[in-house]
Amino acid sequence: MTVSTAVSSGALRTPSARAARPDSVCSAAVELARATAVDVAGDVVGEHVGVLAEGERLVTHLFESRQAGYRGWRWAVTVARVPRAKVVTVCEVCLLPGPDALLAPEWVPWSERLRPGDLGVGDLLPAAADDERLVPAYVLADDPAVEQVAGEIGLGRPRVMSRVGRLDLAERWYVGDGGPDTPMARQAPGVCGGCAFWLPLAGALAAMFGVCGNEFAPRDGMVVAADYGCGAHSEGVAAELLAVAGAEPAADRD
Repeated sequence: MTVSTAVSSGALRTPSARAARPDSVCSAAVELARATAVDVAGDVVGEHVGVLAEGERLVTHLFESRQAGYRGWRWAVTVARVPRAKVVTVCEVCLLPGPDALLAPEWVPWSERLRPGDLGVGDLLPAAADDERLVPAYVLADDPAVEQVAGEIGLGRPRVMSRVGRLDLAERWYVGDGGPDTPMARQAPGVCGGCAFWLPLAGALAAMFGVCGNEFAPRDGMVVAADYGCGAHSEGVAAELLAVAGAEPAADRD
C-alpha cells in the first residue's frame, strides 16, 4: 500500500467524463480509506462525506476534517484496482478544500499590493522598464520647456515623465488634500493662484499646480492646486477687512 501525505491547497479534482460513475469495488472500500486517513492524520478524521470518480477503477473517498483551522476541508483518500481484480490499493492521502473551505486570500504580486506611503527608509522601488508613466528623455515629453532645454544643453536623465504619467498625477493631486474640493479650500479667503506664497511648478503643470512657501500654512512645502486655498493667504486679511467694512475691492469698482 502506498500512502502520500501531501497537503494541497488546490481545488478538488474534476472527474473525467468517462468515469462519471465511481467504480463499485473501490467505492465500497470506505473502511480501508478511513483507516489509512486515520493512520496519517489521527483523530482529526471525521465522517465519510462522499466519493469522487477520478478515472476507471479509480475513486477518491472524502472524510470531514476536524483539524483546527481547516474548517470545510476534507481528507481525501484515493484508491484503485487493476482490471478484474477485487483487491483495492490506496494510492494517495491528502487534505483538500471543500466547497465551503476557509482558504487564504488569492496571492497578489507585491507590485500590485504596493500603495502610496508603503515605501520606507532603505526600501528600493525602481520603475519598470515598460512603465507607461515614463518615456525616454526628449521623446514624447509633450513639454516645450523640456524640449528646448534638451536641445540646447541636454538633461542627464535617461527617462522623463510621459503625458500619461503627468495626467495621472494631475488628477491625483487635484482630488487630493491640496485640491479645491477640501474643507480648507472651501473656507479660504482666496485661491493659491493669487497668493504671494504660491510658487508655480515649471513646465506644462505651471498653470495648474505650485508649491506653498508659507511656513504657517498647512500645506507648506507641498504641492497645491492653483484654486486651492487656506486661511494663510497673503491677501486674506485685507480681503476680510474690506468685507467687514462693506467696501468693494478697487479692482471690482467701476
